[in-house]
Amino acid sequence: MSFTLALPRISISGQGAIADAAAAMAREGARKVLVLTDRVLHGLPSTQAVLDILAAHKLAYKVFDAIDPNPTVPNVEAAFAVYSEMQPDVVVALGGGSVIDTAKAVRTLSANPGPINRYEGVHPEVKPGVKLVCFNTTSGTAAEVTSNAVIIDPARRVKMVIIAPANIPDIAVNDPMVLVSMPPATTAATGMDALTHAIEAYVSKGAHPLTDHSALEAIRIIRKWLPVAYRDGKNLEAREMMAHGQFIAGMAFNSAGLGCVHSLAHQPGATHNLPHGVANAVLLPVVEAFNRDAAVARFATIAEAMGVDTSKMTQEQASFAALDAIRALSKEVNIPAGLSACGIKESDIEQWLAPALADPCTPGNPKPVTADDVRRLYRQAL
Repeated sequence: MSFTLALPRISISGQGAIADAAAAMAREGARKVLVLTDRVLHGLPSTQAVLDILAAHKLAYKVFDAIDPNPTVPNVEAAFAVYSEMQPDVVVALGGGSVIDTAKAVRTLSANPGPINRYEGVHPEVKPGVKLVCFNTTSGTAAEVTSNAVIIDPARRVKMVIIAPANIPDIAVNDPMVLVSMPPATTAATGMDALTHAIEAYVSKGAHPLTDHSALEAIRIIRKWLPVAYRDGKNLEAREMMAHGQFIAGMAFNSAGLGCVHSLAHQPGATHNLPHGVANAVLLPVVEAFNRDAAVARFATIAEAMGVDTSKMTQEQASFAALDAIRALSKEVNIPAGLSACGIKESDIEQWLAPALADPCTPGNPKPVTADDVRRLYRQAL
């Protein structure tokens, strides 16, 4: 059995990474840059600092910021219209998962016929398009590492998961300069998203030796540094370590795959605009309690990575301790107690069953699921 580990051509991390990336773009002959971001980020001083860095490297830029927190097909179409008019050498995504996923979709359309809906699911045949450089501004999605893009189709009220090797950015950048402006709630949600990536990758059906080490190290880093970054957003060491943790979690799940935490989390995001990280954080202990008996030894190892002293525990006891540690971290960073605290009602659940089962993340779950299982998990998460 073979394994694939696909990564960006270049990854630049640490203080000064954005300036290094701008220099690399200039060296490679870029002159015109389309910067995709969102309205909130566009108004921050850190974004202007990034734009100044581009200008200092003689990179002419245009900014498009009409991207929603859960990006939609109309967002993609509007961004692609700007791309088509400008014909830039490089698309720069300055943002978190929503911006980077939109940029990936623009890249797809730059070399493949539209509409973007036709690429829902797994599409290895997609051709690489315009050069894509991602300046990541959150520590959670790892979108700057992966082949995944998630776009809402509002006509069907579905979150489309688009998976293609050509989605992987050319240059991935994690610079704490643009991470310190994240508010605590976003820090918590994106950090728990990264933890979800690492845990799901470690217990997924696709886990293998090239991903296990990254997944476990990501769990260790996130458990240690997320509370620090949450309490003190200006702590550059914590921000940088969280950037490292979410990056290697992305390395792991980009190869090993995910599971039903993501399958279930995508649905309230599509219909209720629930932030992806919050949905994952609420669902993570619920779904993994369901999965625990299918991967007891692996959950015992997760407990150790979460800092639990398992030396006097059986594997069974340690596997339960892993779930307790996940719940404790969620509480420490003030994740909502359940989906009902996010405005979700029991009457919302039925519409999510079929799309959750059809989600591309579902086959990677360590344990098979039925519609009854999914219904029960949503109810437990309320």
